[in-house]
Amino acid sequence: MIRPLLHSLTRVADATRQSLVRHPRRITGGIGALLLGTGVTAFGIAPLAPDVADLPVRQVVESLAPPAFEAPRALAASSQEFVLFRSDMTRRDDTAQSLLQRLGVVDSEAQGFLRSDATARQLLGRSGRLVSVETNDRQELQRLTSRWIAGDDRQFTRLVIENSPEGFKSRLETGELTASARLASGVIRSSLFAATDAANIPDPVAVQLAEMFSSDIDFRRDLRQGDRFSVVYESLEADGESLRTGRVLSAEFVNNGRKHEGVWFEEPGQRGAYYGFNGESSRKFYLSSPLEFSRVSSGYGMRFHPISGTRKAHLGVDYAAPTGTPVRTIADGLVEFAGVQRGYGNVIIIRHRSNQTTLFAHLSRIGVRQGQKVDQGDWIGAVGSTGASTGPHLHFEFRDNGVHQDPLVIARQSESVPINPAARARFDAVAQLQRVQLNAAASVQQASAE
Repeated sequence: MIRPLLHSLTRVADATRQSLVRHPRRITGGIGALLLGTGVTAFGIAPLAPDVADLPVRQVVESLAPPAFEAPRALAASSQEFVLFRSDMTRRDDTAQSLLQRLGVVDSEAQGFLRSDATARQLLGRSGRLVSVETNDRQELQRLTSRWIAGDDRQFTRLVIENSPEGFKSRLETGELTASARLASGVIRSSLFAATDAANIPDPVAVQLAEMFSSDIDFRRDLRQGDRFSVVYESLEADGESLRTGRVLSAEFVNNGRKHEGVWFEEPGQRGAYYGFNGESSRKFYLSSPLEFSRVSSGYGMRFHPISGTRKAHLGVDYAAPTGTPVRTIADGLVEFAGVQRGYGNVIIIRHRSNQTTLFAHLSRIGVRQGQKVDQGDWIGAVGSTGASTGPHLHFEFRDNGVHQDPLVIARQSESVPINPAARARFDAVAQLQRVQLNAAASVQQASAE
């Protein structure tokens, strides 16, 4: 049955092929007409579909429950109260209100506590103390902290005021100061203090620099533009806050092309001193001056006397300084006299080795007693204008077996105090560390100049 069907299909295919060969245009036209008719029919049927605008509209409203939402931790934390921090320095004329107002604290209860609490009142009436506060976003005091140097140079006092559920409370704490090394350097343009100010070096460090090299450099006359220095000094800190500077640990000063160096070394059980990096002592038996970096207003020798009005030998050196300026002994010795002597006013006489004595006159205050032992650099009194004096100054004399000598010459000619040979190895280790730090200080200054 299948074979006759296949035979019929074959004959139809052959007939179609022969017709295409004989009449190609007629058959092609017929096929085109058939397709065109189909297209027209599709075009005619399309408009019969309903218009969407005419379809009925129905509003469906359905209530949906929102899923549970958990705020991220960062977003949740932002909803808490802010803690604001601020710091400022106290002023001598501060009141509780002015201090807290400057710190951004708006809290009448805190003001009342500062006025009434005996511990908290220690913050007022004193200048230069750094105060840090913590407040909430309503500017209410939560915590106040201040630190200052106690009686002991190596300890500090910490004042803490806190707001607790029971109200404000205050307490005083004591802590140990920690020392860290600071590096600095500078170039002389006009004066030592101008150069240290430009390098942000504290004045006490500048004074120590002048003291270290005073036997070799006259800082009033010998400085030259372009002279340079490097210094390593201590910063004494409390809780990371610098409260004051400590000792100069090492320094280098190049004056008129000549290099001067010094490193601090303290032998166990003995007073420390400055030495050269080669181990030679830079400490003289006599200091160059009884005042720290003061001005000589009248030198040794003949002069016109301001009171008698005649030319007269001036057997000492006068140092111009304000009343109250500390006076120190220039060498170890024993207080031979401490009291009042005619035109000298308040006067101190100290006996040193080999029957040599020093005299300090016109003092406003005497800080030692007769028979007391003193060491080089010890405080013994204060500058004044007692006795026959035209104004505040220190009159200083040096006598060798009762004969007056020029104190400035004696200081420059005095011999160095040698280092103990047994401590040389320890000194070398200290000197090596300080050399590295001084080189680093010098490179910082050079880099900033470039």
